[in-house]
Amino acid sequence: MTGLPDPEFWAGKRVLLTGHTGFKGSWAGLWLREMGAHVTGYALAPASQPSLYALLHEDELPEGKFGDIRDREALAETLRTSEPEIVLHMAAQPLVRESYAAPAETFDVNVMGTVRLLEAARAAPSVKAILVVTTDKVYRNDESGRHFRETDTLGGHDPYSGSKAACEIAVATWRSSYFNGRGIRIATARGGNVIGGGDFSADRLVPDIVRAALSGERLHIRSPLATRPWQHVLDCLNGYFLFAESLYKGEASVDALNFGPSPTEQPIAVRDVANAIQAAMGLSPQWDDVSSLAQPREMQTLGLDPALAAETLAWRARLTQRQAIEWTAHWYNGWRRGETARQLTLGQIAAFTKGRP
Repeated sequence: MTGLPDPEFWAGKRVLLTGHTGFKGSWAGLWLREMGAHVTGYALAPASQPSLYALLHEDELPEGKFGDIRDREALAETLRTSEPEIVLHMAAQPLVRESYAAPAETFDVNVMGTVRLLEAARAAPSVKAILVVTTDKVYRNDESGRHFRETDTLGGHDPYSGSKAACEIAVATWRSSYFNGRGIRIATARGGNVIGGGDFSADRLVPDIVRAALSGERLHIRSPLATRPWQHVLDCLNGYFLFAESLYKGEASVDALNFGPSPTEQPIAVRDVANAIQAAMGLSPQWDDVSSLAQPREMQTLGLDPALAAETLAWRARLTQRQAIEWTAHWYNGWRRGETARQLTLGQIAAFTKGRP
């Protein structure tokens, strides 16, 4: 294995990509199409303005459909017409703070939306492999600072984390009850905190930095000392694609994998990420600590152990956390100078796959 997805494998593969209009989904859809896959997207319309999806496809939208992951009939029709061989499920309500404001909707989208997708896939004879993307936050976090392994107990202190842990249980249930008997491989991917160019989502660190830079306003940071497993979007997607390949070929014997930076890397606090990105964008690092304000609880420490992904897929993070920060800042700097999102994104995909981190 090369530790990179095989373009010959993906060429001509029919892929259903849910969440294709989101930040990570937009990168995924473009990379898959560059490898020759026939990608059908299914997601809500982009939630931000601007959005990476719109910037990447200013001239012509790729094949796909705007729809709610909870819409049983629309999902079933999409799978019937697209006949996917591989399902990559990324659609979700992905924000911790939003989950506190709308807990029932978060569980409905992240758990029942997944269940409805699995039911649609169960009725689709074309499907051979399903990869459901969850999160690094599915583990019961005791704030010890240790790096979680796939065998650790699932849990969740906030509605988002709890909904994703419940999603993991739903996938395990459908696997044992329905998919194993048909030879369809289904697994979950637990990715670390993803950063990269083109993220304009609300309540995320990098987009908040970019918005502050564009508006001239000061950046507010809620938890400056919190640490996360920061990784570039391409490293995370690389893991997803390798995992999906292995599932399709019947090689992967695991049901879940972590994807994140090496535990040997020094953890980087939120404030240090903010300082580094601001400096790389040519800005004077400055921000206001608003941690004293009343706000929903968020974990202060979080780390993943990706050893099983290395053992199973020969996967490793090709970019260090510092390099991920540099690549992210480079994308936004180019965009601010007038380079197109498509040029910047394709350029980084090419550099990543050609081993030039």
